[in-house]
Amino acid sequence: MKSFWKTALAAGVGVILVSIILGILSSMLLGSIVAAAGSNENGKTTVEPNSVLDIDFERIAIAEQSVEASPFANLGVSPQAGLSAQGITTIGILDAVRALEEAAIDPNVKFVYIRPDMAGNVSNLEEFRTALVKFRTSGKPIIAYIQTPTNAGYYLASAADRIYVSEYHGGFNQLVGLSGRLVFLKDLLDKLGVNIQLIRHGKYKSAGETFIRNSASKENYEQTKVMVDNLWKAMVEPMAGHAGMSVEEFNAMIDNLELVDASDFVAKGLADEAVTLDGMKSKLCAQAGEDDYDNIKSIGLGDYARIKVKKNFKTRDKIAVVYVDGEIVDGRGSEEVAGKRFADIIDEVCDDEEIKAVVLRVNSPGGSVIAASQIKNAVDRLCASKPTIASYGGYAASGGYWISAGCKYIFSDATTLTGSIGVFGIVPDFGGTAKDILHINVTAVPSNKHSDMLTFMRPLTDEEVKYVQKDIEYIYNDFVGLVAEGRNMDVALVDELGQGRVWTGSDAVANGLVDRIGGLADALEYAATEAGCPEYRLVSYPKPLTQMEQLLASFKPANDDYLVGTGEFGKGLSAAIKEISSIKEAKVYARLPYSIEIR
Repeated sequence: MKSFWKTALAAGVGVILVSIILGILSSMLLGSIVAAAGSNENGKTTVEPNSVLDIDFERIAIAEQSVEASPFANLGVSPQAGLSAQGITTIGILDAVRALEEAAIDPNVKFVYIRPDMAGNVSNLEEFRTALVKFRTSGKPIIAYIQTPTNAGYYLASAADRIYVSEYHGGFNQLVGLSGRLVFLKDLLDKLGVNIQLIRHGKYKSAGETFIRNSASKENYEQTKVMVDNLWKAMVEPMAGHAGMSVEEFNAMIDNLELVDASDFVAKGLADEAVTLDGMKSKLCAQAGEDDYDNIKSIGLGDYARIKVKKNFKTRDKIAVVYVDGEIVDGRGSEEVAGKRFADIIDEVCDDEEIKAVVLRVNSPGGSVIAASQIKNAVDRLCASKPTIASYGGYAASGGYWISAGCKYIFSDATTLTGSIGVFGIVPDFGGTAKDILHINVTAVPSNKHSDMLTFMRPLTDEEVKYVQKDIEYIYNDFVGLVAEGRNMDVALVDELGQGRVWTGSDAVANGLVDRIGGLADALEYAATEAGCPEYRLVSYPKPLTQMEQLLASFKPANDDYLVGTGEFGKGLSAAIKEISSIKEAKVYARLPYSIEIR
């Protein structure tokens, strides 16, 4: 036994040593790559004159928070056996926007070259596109090159001065409009002998419908159709404008499948020219004033942001951005938005006297009511102590709206999904599974009449359903009340806007659930004004993982999926089955039924 532990200890020490060595090598490699941007006599990385800011979405991903470069990013290997490193730099939306602001006034940046072959969070795309449009006011051009057209890619490209498309797409044109997909599991669950009882308040509160229906309810389809149409409207208007056509003309072109190859994009005015990759290099040489493509100086957006977006250490005054990014769950776990952990984080921000204002950045579909209540209580204490402004990303719905409705001012992107003021509870019955599928017989021995009502081995009786419904009603009324108080609205109006209805940000401004369309940078500027801090140091919570923390976390075994799916349907189905499989106790949820990614 002693020899076993010695071997295990030696192996563990070996892994740590290898990790440290790889991290050091990675830092060295990273340093050599960054140095290509130029170094001054002190060895500090700089941006060379006449540089091109290169935004390649095969190399970067825009998220809520920036992530320090992985220790493995430049080694060509991954700590997970059998996987190759992708070399993707994750840059936070605020850093991305500020990098473009710096580039606009940087005399060393000549123009922006963007390759938007990508998919992503529509609200982050909206904020980044707005920053691109603002960059153009500097007089510096933006050049876009599209290899495989997508909705998201062309939406970003439409902010450019000139758009070039590849003569050879290498795939079908995907600029065909948006489509939502709703997954229903009732037929599958029936075959598995699982009976789901859904108790809810809100005719539009459709998150639980996945488990009790085999098609969308009228209300669910209605709100989803309005949501998809509004998201597409927000995207199609600038795209049509760039092409010099009306929205109706653009939609007719899409509906008639008129964009087959690159020549169609040029003929319809969506692109300036179709070129090969070598042809694109020639265009860049002409724009940069160079005879040879290899002489063009360029720097990636991630490296540029790291060089130019700096904290202001000249002042003690701080403004905090608290990133509520993910599903709201119970406990103190490091994954998702754990209620007790985030309440502690917000209390820490509240107690820091150097923090003069806070932006609560919400990108959450909601989740556990208990966890949302814990976070909401902490946010209330924060609002009472210093200006607290909410900024909504892709989602700020249900529990995400619950925790932030009391903030002093709320910014939302036009494409944000918000509202969803409603609650539901799911009570599964696995009795049929045990008896008919697994051939297991279970006999309950209760002390009281309803002792076994939440053992998930029998359906609730009518009396028990009424009991749970009372709790749902209580929570819903509490939700409506806190929104009415936070937004200074009539309770009856909030109830009318509630019922679980999901709204896009543009609609939410019109109905009073949010104050103004704007991104994270806008919310930060507003917070600084409210705090009277023209100069401040920006601090972020939760604090991003360091390289070493990422390194140690990367050796944790990956979670097993109950169902592997390569597309959005597979991922949605997997998540739904895992949600049912993970139920260990009865809970009430305030959660959005959607997961949105624009392709």
